[in-house]
Amino acid sequence: MAIRHCFDKDVNQISQMIRELKAYEADPKVKAVILKGNGKAFCAGGDVLASYICMVAGENLLPRKFEVIGKCRMPLMFIFLDEAGHWSYGTNFYKKQVILDYLVATYRKPVVAIIDGIVMGGGAGLSLQGTFKIVTENTVFAMPEAGIGHFTDVGASYFLSRLPGHFGEFLGLTGAKIKGAEMIECGLATHFILSKDLHLLETALEEITSDTKTISEVISKFMHKPNVKQHGVFSRLEIINKCFSRKTVEEILSSLESEAENRAEKWIVQAIKWMKSACPTSLKISLRSIREGCTQGLEQCLIRECTIVCHIVRRTVSNDIYEGIRAMLVDKDRKPKWEPAKLELVTDEMVDRYFSRVDEDDWEPLKLPARSSNLGDTVRPKL
Repeated sequence: MAIRHCFDKDVNQISQMIRELKAYEADPKVKAVILKGNGKAFCAGGDVLASYICMVAGENLLPRKFEVIGKCRMPLMFIFLDEAGHWSYGTNFYKKQVILDYLVATYRKPVVAIIDGIVMGGGAGLSLQGTFKIVTENTVFAMPEAGIGHFTDVGASYFLSRLPGHFGEFLGLTGAKIKGAEMIECGLATHFILSKDLHLLETALEEITSDTKTISEVISKFMHKPNVKQHGVFSRLEIINKCFSRKTVEEILSSLESEAENRAEKWIVQAIKWMKSACPTSLKISLRSIREGCTQGLEQCLIRECTIVCHIVRRTVSNDIYEGIRAMLVDKDRKPKWEPAKLELVTDEMVDRYFSRVDEDDWEPLKLPARSSNLGDTVRPKL
C-alpha cells in the first residue's frame, strides 16, 4: 500500500506531515509514501512571506497583513501571533521545515515525490530529498532566493553542489528556471512521466505490497522520454563551467559579460540581468555555501544553512531579507535597496559572520534527530 500525502505548506501542515510520516514509517502495511502538491504547484515558497509577516508584526505592518495573507491563502499563520515580532519566529519555522526535509531524506521507506508544476525554495528542499523524484512537462524548478535578499537554503548547498560541473552554482546565483526535461538531464530528478499518466501511476503504486525494487519497476513502466531542447541552458554547460568556476561572484559576473560580448545568447543576458538585480550579499553567501556543500554531507549542510538563516533574519549584518520581501512580495515596487548595494562593498569579513556562531545567550545550532535510512544505494539515486 502506498500512502498519498498532498502538500500545502504552512506551519501547521509541516507539523502534521512530520507526525503522519513517522506513523507511516512504523506502519507495516505502508510500503511507500507519495508526496504531491495540492493544486497546480508543488510548492512555490509562500512560507517566506508568512514568516516575514509574523517577524515584523508590531513594526507598523499589522494593519496590512490581513490583506497580504488573504491573497496568499495562508490564514493559519495567525495561530502563531503570540510569537510575532521577533526574529526567532522565522528560525523556529525554518528548523521545523528542515527537520521535515531530513525526515524525508532518511526515510526508511520509499518516498515518491510527484513534482507536477512549479517547485521552488522550500518545496524543492522537500521533494528533492525523496527516493524517486518524478517530473512532468509542467514542472518548473528554480532557486531564486537571492532575488529577495535570502540565499539558497533548505539543503540546496547539498543537492546543487552535486550537479555536473558548475551547473549548481549557475542555478543558485542566477535564479534560472529549468523544466522537467532539464531536471532529468542534469540529475535533479529521476523519472519523467507525462502528467496525463500520473493518476494511473498513483493507482498502480497504491496496489504495491512488496519491496522498493518493485516500486521502481512500476514507476519505470510509466516513464516517457523527455523532449530536451537542443538550446536548453544545460546544453551550455561548457560555457557555464568556464564562467561559474571563477573564484568570486565579481569574477563570475565579469566572465558572463565577456561571453555576452562574443555571443548574444538569451540565457547569458538573463543571467547577467538577474545577478545585477539580486542582493549582492545573498549572492556571495550562496556561492560560498554551495561550494562548502561539495565536501559535506546533508546533515552538515542543513546545520550550516540554518545558522546562516538565523543571521539573516536576526539582521546580524543587514536588513536585506526584510527589504527584499517588502519590495518583491508585499509592496511589490520591485525596487529593493540592498545594503551594501554593490558586490565590491560586500567584504569577506561580512560574509564570514553569516557562517559563524550566533551571538545570543540562548541560541543553539540546529539539532537534527538521530536517524539512519535502511534504503540501499541502489534505490536512492545520488545527485
